[in-house]
Amino acid sequence: MRLSATDIYAFKALGYLGTQPLERFVGSEELSRATGVKRTYLVRILAVLVGHGLVISKKGIGGGYALPRSPEEINLRDVMRAIDGPIAPLACVSLNWPKACVEEARCHARSQVWLRVRDAVLETLSQVSVADLAEDYRRGVNYRECLEHLLHPIELLTPRSK
Repeated sequence: MRLSATDIYAFKALGYLGTQPLERFVGSEELSRATGVKRTYLVRILAVLVGHGLVISKKGIGGGYALPRSPEEINLRDVMRAIDGPIAPLACVSLNWPKACVEEARCHARSQVWLRVRDAVLETLSQVSVADLAEDYRRGVNYRECLEHLLHPIELLTPRSK
């Protein structure tokens, strides 16, 4: 699992929504200003979150976006699955998008590494909620550093000097 800018932007939007009363719908312009994410990109991210029931939307005057339940009840496992799909490092250990492997029964790495990695990541993400993201927002954490520290595929292919 590797974080993307889309993940970070989703965290920012959810953090801001987590600071709002549940019944308050926040317009996309306000959300864009509050998070620093371009409105057009933010609306696409929100559409994905709405499609997975992690955010609700309402059109028209007084419309916008809101959380469907308390921030404590929405965990990052579900957010990451909505944005990125499988959290598992390989399809043969995926819970929601499994793909059988002919080597499964005798693959030591599968049972000793990849299943354990999947379970540890899922457990950790399930213990972190939108309430935690809201706390970051309240403290002025904007995840700018996270964006600067993302690992990009081209960088991973370039040898590092020691």
